[in-house]
Amino acid sequence: MSDERPYHHGNLRTALLDAAERGLRERGADQLALRDLAREIGVSHAAPRRHFPNRQALLDALAEDGFTRLDTVLRAALTSDDTAERLRAVMTAYVRFATGNAALVELMYTSKHRPGATRIVEAAEGPFGLMQELVQRGRSEGLLQADDPERLGLVLFATLQGIALVINSALAGPEQLDGLVDTAMGQFVRKV
Repeated sequence: MSDERPYHHGNLRTALLDAAERGLRERGADQLALRDLAREIGVSHAAPRRHFPNRQALLDALAEDGFTRLDTVLRAALTSDDTAERLRAVMTAYVRFATGNAALVELMYTSKHRPGATRIVEAAEGPFGLMQELVQRGRSEGLLQADDPERLGLVLFATLQGIALVINSALAGPEQLDGLVDTAMGQFVRKV
């Protein structure tokens, strides 16, 4: 039996990543297979190997792309010059991204700590750097407590992850997201 599907595709890499993200969301990372993705987008089973030599390369590309998208989303939220408003906007944008892309976010963080994940770590520097810059700016303006900035950033990040987890676990509804972020803001931001 011959495989008569085409080898070429208009934008194979993007199509594979899109299909892989859908599969990640619907079935989880363990169920992703290059051969299945090739079938889904209508190319030969060998075609994906032009971009992804193996499944891990595909997962790494998904994680890297996730951090790049997260960085874009967070930077787009920076529409105010007011530090408190910038912080609230970034916190809200982060939780919205994490609740709208739960499986991707999980893959992003688990992949980031895998040995040899240099490109993923580099992609993560954008959104984490932005958050750390906001923490530094908030501290210098007296808006945030004058604690160790790395520790403060880590606790702030853990709080956002916790809010996303609570919503993703259906312990709170998505309609509570803004209120939960506002409550978190009240825990971190000093009244000046």
